[in-house]
Amino acid sequence: MNPAFASFRQQINNPVKFRLFMLQKLPSAFFAGLRIREFDEHRAVVTVRYKWFTQNPFRSMYFAVQSMAAEMSTGLLASGQVYQRKPAVSMLVVGLEAKFFKRATDLIAFTCEDGDAIDAVIEASIASGEGKTITCRSVGRNKAGEQVSEFLITWSFKAKSNSAR
Repeated sequence: MNPAFASFRQQINNPVKFRLFMLQKLPSAFFAGLRIREFDEHRAVVTVRYKWFTQNPFRSMYFAVQSMAAEMSTGLLASGQVYQRKPAVSMLVVGLEAKFFKRATDLIAFTCEDGDAIDAVIEASIASGEGKTITCRSVGRNKAGEQVSEFLITWSFKAKSNSAR
């Protein structure tokens, strides 16, 4: 595990700091109302509520809003693992696959439990000096616990060489 993960988690879990960060760097996520419900080295849960700003014409949550919350659930885990790494590690979404099973019409929680696998891929990238990818799974569930959607988000990680700085 990244030794700086605890520091990253502490910053992210501060609601005021996180909302200011979203307003500055992720304004769409801020206005959509994404919230972190749980976050540690192994798991991240991000919620988003169905409301006027997140709706589509079919009276359910717009797929792009669901994608944003799913990506954040995986991206928090990835960001925590690359935070203040030596050598630095770049990360980028390189793929996305989505399946929708039920209309999203209330609070939806997107859960990713791939923290350990993300850490292993980053460690492998650092050890080899080559880019590595991982496909992370984020499942969206409504308040009743019913699965409404599933996202497979592929991340690429590459350790930066000292000469690239």
